[in-house]
Amino acid sequence: MYRTLFCVVFLLMSGTIRIVAQNDISYVNRGNKLYEKEKYVESEIEYRKGIENNKKSFEGHFNLGDALYRQEKYEDAARQFSEAASMSKDKGQIASAYHNMGNSLLQAKQIDKSIEAYKEALRNNPKDDETRYNLAYAKMLRQQQQQQQNQQNQNQEQQDEKQQQQNPQQQEQPDKQNQDKQQQQQQQQQGQMSKENAQQILDALAQDEKDVQEKVKEQQQQAMKRYRVEKDW
Repeated sequence: MYRTLFCVVFLLMSGTIRIVAQNDISYVNRGNKLYEKEKYVESEIEYRKGIENNKKSFEGHFNLGDALYRQEKYEDAARQFSEAASMSKDKGQIASAYHNMGNSLLQAKQIDKSIEAYKEALRNNPKDDETRYNLAYAKMLRQQQQQQQNQQNQNQEQQDEKQQQQNPQQQEQPDKQNQDKQQQQQQQQQGQMSKENAQQILDALAQDEKDVQEKVKEQQQQAMKRYRVEKDW
């Protein structure tokens, strides 16, 4: 016996479909009895024992997925439904496995993957209205999620723009600091250049003074020479 989980508005679970499976092993039967008593942990243990004896048991993997789902272990449940789908060639069983896999993924907030699972269920059973409804519901959730993300992005952009308008000084402050630093560097460079120019001027004046003194000395020597010649005459 295996069950198909149905998803209704707000992901509430309602109703089950029970199909008697042939050649149920004793562990799966015990697991089913515990499941009916809502002892999901104990039923999980029995289903796992059944799978150990028959790893290709569709019913074992499928019902283990149900037990895990009831414990809110949605990702683990999805893996068991995927295993169950691979164990059967019956389109009805495969459709049921993918249907429950879609529910598990939807509960795990893996919306895109749940949509693909529902599509696969419909490929195997196009007349399943419950799966078609869940697919539409998952698509609606994805659209809402995208709209919320877009709205959050817009709000963030508006908030950033508002902060820029309210605090222009904070943005200008780094630029002003850079300008002040550049001006300071220019002033230092100008100071260094002025000092160098002053030294060059002093050196030039000293050289000029030296040249003047040499010329005066030369003129004095020439005057003394002329005086001496005239006197000797």
